Amino acid sequence: METLHFHHATTRPLSGSRKSALTGVVASGNLEVLLERDCPPGECRFAIDTAIAGYGEVWAAVVADFVARRQPGGLTITINDGGARPDTVSLRLAQGARLMEAP
Repeated sequence: METLHFHHATTRPLSGSRKSALTGVVASGNLEVLLERDCPPGECRFAIDTAIAGYGEVWAAVVADFVARRQPGGLTITINDGGARPDTVSLRLAQGARLMEAP
């Protein structure tokens, strides 16, 4: 088990008014992603618990790509990983952001 933390500056807060959203299920090699609006609007924080140690650089790249694409300012994102592939992580992050953007 490995725990990773990332902190990114953003240029704007993520739109929408939802306080939180949950995507995915941490079973069968997947992951769950919890997004919460509890950061300042120009920041985004990630806390990742993963069952597979040694992939910090891959996680850093996936997280940085998500931040660059979505600018999720104001969010804390908690990920509980059961061994998901990077494309699945990206999908779940995008789904969560979309849910948060809903009015």
